[in-house]
Order: sequence, then C-alpha cells, then structure tokens
Amino acid sequence: MSLKGIRVGLAMSASHCNMSRAVSTMKEIMAAGADITPILSGALLRDRTRFGTPDDWWGAVSDVTGKEPLTEIPDVEPSGPEHWFDVLLVMPCTGNTMAKIANAINDSATTMAVKAQLRNGRPVVLAITTNDALGMNAMNLGRLLACRNIYFVPFGQDNPTAKPRSVDAHLELVVPTLEKALVGEQIQPILMEWGRSGS
Repeated sequence: MSLKGIRVGLAMSASHCNMSRAVSTMKEIMAAGADITPILSGALLRDRTRFGTPDDWWGAVSDVTGKEPLTEIPDVEPSGPEHWFDVLLVMPCTGNTMAKIANAINDSATTMAVKAQLRNGRPVVLAITTNDALGMNAMNLGRLLACRNIYFVPFGQDNPTAKPRSVDAHLELVVPTLEKALVGEQIQPILMEWGRSGS
C-alpha cells in the first residue's frame, strides 16, 4: 500500500488510553509514504494520565513526523484557504470530538481542521474510540455516517459484555481507509467484529 506524496493532516483528540496505538499507526502512515502534519488537542497538552504525559505525546508525535504539532485554532485555520491536506485523519476520535463535528462546533485545533477540510470538499477520516458511541452519542454517529466527505475507519464493539455501548476503530485498517477515502470511497465493511482483521 502506498500514500506516497499524500499530505495527511493528523488530528489527535484525547483518548489517552489509545494514544500508544495511534502513534504506532502514525508510523505505518509515514512508512506508506505520507507527509503528516500533526495536530494535538488541548487535553493531550494539559492532562497527565497513567497512559502518558503531555511531554510524552509531544515528543512521540514530533519524533515520528519530524514536525512540531499544531495546537491552536489560528495555527490550523490557514489549512482551508491554503489547501494544506489531501486528507484529514482524526485519530483517535473521541466521543466528545465526534459530537462536536456532528454539531458543527468549532472550538479547538482539531475541529478547526475538520471544518477547514470540509470547506474544501476534501475527505475527513474518523477513527472513533468512545465508550458511548452506541449510547447518547449514537445520534451523532448516525449523523456523521450520512455526511458527505466523512469516512470511517472500520469499527466494532471492543468489549460488548463489560462496555456494551463502547466502539473502537480497527487502527490496522487506517492506511487502506485513507486510500479509499482519497478516491471518494468508504472502505467496507464499516462494522467489523473485534478479533478479526478483515483484510
């Protein structure tokens, strides 16, 4: 698979427990030849958790991409009029971020990047990971599934017994999802059981 020369905006929202997976997937996107511009949410830059610190994530993202992350709305706003990205990936995409995108709320670097990308009619790919995708956030998920130029990394219930409303993206399918989105196609199937790679 190749993303050679493709300009990828990579916006990372604060699903702290999934950040290590996301950084590993970022390496796969780079290995496929993409030019990544990283964008970090305010919570990743503010909160220290058992999964890592703001310095950890800043360092990891900078090391992989060779670029300092964008963190503020004014940093990202020119991406629309200047057409920075061929595709924008939100990974991980939390329920909070998903709800904001679905309701056109623009209050962070991540949501600004999405707004700017959609302004240009260019693809946005969401790698959702949230404990309430099949709960209160289900209405937002449904709205986004129907939106033009928004595509999804295949997802499934990661733990239907203990967390029946939780959904997690199959990050091993990010690269092929990006490739499909670049030609206006949603990779299928969108719904995929955990424990299956579905290649």
